[in-house]
Amino acid sequence: MQLNPAQLSAHLAKGLKSLYTLHGDEPLLIQEALDVIRASARAQGFTERTSHTVSGAHFDWSEVLAAGGSLSLFADKQILELRIPSGKPGKEGSAALQHLVDQSRGNDSTLTLVILPRLDRATKATAWFLALETGMTLEVTPVERAALPQWIAQRLSVQGQRVVAGVEGQRTLQFFADRVEGNLLASHQEIQKLALLHPAGELSFEQIESAVLNVARYDVFKLSESVLAGQHERVQRMLDGLQAEGEAAVLVHYTLAEDIRALKRVKDAINRGSPLPMALREQRVWGNKERLFERVVPRLSDAALAQLLQSAHLVDGIVKGLKQPDWPTEPWQALARLAMTLCGLCAANSKAGSSPSVSSLRAR
Repeated sequence: MQLNPAQLSAHLAKGLKSLYTLHGDEPLLIQEALDVIRASARAQGFTERTSHTVSGAHFDWSEVLAAGGSLSLFADKQILELRIPSGKPGKEGSAALQHLVDQSRGNDSTLTLVILPRLDRATKATAWFLALETGMTLEVTPVERAALPQWIAQRLSVQGQRVVAGVEGQRTLQFFADRVEGNLLASHQEIQKLALLHPAGELSFEQIESAVLNVARYDVFKLSESVLAGQHERVQRMLDGLQAEGEAAVLVHYTLAEDIRALKRVKDAINRGSPLPMALREQRVWGNKERLFERVVPRLSDAALAQLLQSAHLVDGIVKGLKQPDWPTEPWQALARLAMTLCGLCAANSKAGSSPSVSSLRAR
């Protein structure tokens, strides 16, 4: 049974189940959910805890099954934790997990916690995961950039602190979010630092600016979404961050080029008479990108897309060491120019009548 993490405390107040599965790629939120479940379990007499981490193909699943079916002499209730960092238990593990689920049914003396990374659609359809879903499952999703300022404000309020009201406060929260984006654990630590440095009450922009470190971590795939959304400042900030983190320029180029190729393929399909939703499905454009493509594709001209495709081809050579006339020789500068050109087209095309000319691709 699916359970929203926000409803976890209310759920536990009604009673503890025997099996919980947590999956997601946000360590802070996974850890906090585990802490809440453990605290509830301790209050109900679960005094012993064993932990197992599945590592490699030769993991001994019999130890897990034995632990789930037995108690020590010193405790009548136990917590059994099983971590599968790869999210792939293998054939033997699949059978063992299904057996573990059977053991947990009606077992009030053992609380079983299974911790997994973010899972794809195919993994969620496997027999072992469907078996785990007969218990309680919590999917922990990252806090997206748009929701991060509010998340920070809520965390500050828990420790009795807040930013000033109005536009100035929103600017402060946006600044805070820019410094910690993509690094929720560090964001949590920076918030806790403010509780140590300043008393409860209102925090000024200057206090946050001087205290909060730049601990942002950027994802090349989030860069792609920011480009398609036309967010110039954020795109430049992400490019600078990715370069500073040592990300491979070729990977950044591949991501941008794939978006350009997908835009071109979708546009070509529309020109052949396919409805936009069908064209997006055929090109496997899902989730956030689907929404962004829906907004951008109808307004992009064939000429602009053809020029973007040619520019992506030129930048491919630059990141591999070739020189191109009228282009920067430094790979990250060339990537910035390509990204900003696409970003500019996407931003301009969200406003009727403000589409830039194709010649801007060469002028940048």
